[in-house]
Amino acid sequence: MTKLSAPTIARLRAALLDWYDRSGRTLPWRLRPEDRAVGRQADAYAVWLSEIMLQQTTVPHATPYWHRFLEAWPTVEGLAAEDDDAILTAWAGLGYYARARNLIACARQVAGSGGVFPETLEGLKSLPGIGDYTANAILAAAFDKPASVVDGNVERVIARMFRVETPLPKAKKDITALAGQIADPGRPGDYAQAIMDLGATVCTPRSPDCGTCPWRPDCAAHASGDQTAYPRKMPKKVKPVRRGIVWRVERDGRVWLRKRPDSGLLGGMMEVPGSEWTSDVPTDDPPFTADWTALPQVRHVFTHFTLILDVWRADAPAGWSPEDGIWAHLNDLGAYALPSVYRKTLAE
Repeated sequence: MTKLSAPTIARLRAALLDWYDRSGRTLPWRLRPEDRAVGRQADAYAVWLSEIMLQQTTVPHATPYWHRFLEAWPTVEGLAAEDDDAILTAWAGLGYYARARNLIACARQVAGSGGVFPETLEGLKSLPGIGDYTANAILAAAFDKPASVVDGNVERVIARMFRVETPLPKAKKDITALAGQIADPGRPGDYAQAIMDLGATVCTPRSPDCGTCPWRPDCAAHASGDQTAYPRKMPKKVKPVRRGIVWRVERDGRVWLRKRPDSGLLGGMMEVPGSEWTSDVPTDDPPFTADWTALPQVRHVFTHFTLILDVWRADAPAGWSPEDGIWAHLNDLGAYALPSVYRKTLAE
């Protein structure tokens, strides 16, 4: 691993922070340098909420959810006291629903400890849903404490700066060590957010804006003209395909929904009932005999597999009622914790 000289580290820190002071993003959960200058302190609850939402989501997509959560539950104690279904419903559309279940568990653990988030790396990592990256991000952004924040944006910046030839994910250790050398202990909160902003807005995956980059003079990939070749990555594995059937049963402008088991994928969320998801084409029988209409297939990509759903629609016959579930009005689906994959089956 490259050992950086003290002058190089000082130059990189100064250049990045000067750029951030002028060009860093203004985000609702973030303290800008001018805020810190007048003694404002970050809201650890708001920072934690943003980091959990941003684990697998973009800033533009997460921001409206963040505002809605803070409006509904302005404190961690308020969130902890809320019913699970209400939180899952508010989360619907953010995806990766295990994060929502961890969010609930974490809020209740923090509320049970006086509503105060830990101010140490190990203390934060002991909370549900908080791993090494998220703990470092909260430590820096909420408490302005030294931390090495390395997300996908930072990995890209560092891999290009030093032309790291080892492909990800194997290169993570070396990239993290390089990033840690540069991290500024004097302005840790600003530095962590500056390097993430650099990757998000300048050192982008396909079209990096090298002309505005404060680190361009030191960037090995820019000097070689092969910026987009980094970070190196292992060939992607082909995702397996699973198949399933959805029975879209309607009655008087309402649709049959039921709650999924609390554990497992999409646990505790609502679903449009159907078959198990398997590698074979399912042959399950419908819940009743009717003239079922085939609707367009739904294709949904999860982290580890691609799902293809055959969607069949029918009106519920007179006198038929399901053993479990509810009848939800088609114009009021936003009131239910319905994941995106099932919203797709109700789009036509």
